[in-house]
Amino acid sequence: MAITITEAAASRVASFLENRGKGIGLRLGVRTSGCSGMAYVLEFVDQLDEGDLVFEEKGVKIIVDAKSLVYLEGTELDFAKEGLNEGFKFNNPNVSSECGCGESFNV
Repeated sequence: MAITITEAAASRVASFLENRGKGIGLRLGVRTSGCSGMAYVLEFVDQLDEGDLVFEEKGVKIIVDAKSLVYLEGTELDFAKEGLNEGFKFNNPNVSSECGCGESFNV
């Protein structure tokens, strides 16, 4: 399995990188936080770290560190607009529960 990305998310990431003017991809990770224990982290990557895994799809590189991959294996990154709200969505098959606000999850 791997990390996958939808067309909508790939287009958005490519647009962000182009507007930023630099960067090789987007880091997807997790950190301890929130009501349910873990939260997603997204950040631009200018240089790979030792142990990073790179998943390239639809012309976009998603970088994941080995520790985060345990929690993210099989995740699909999507981007959606709902009314006035827009943002990235994580379709993660490893999630066993999420907090009510949707900011954190548990595996």
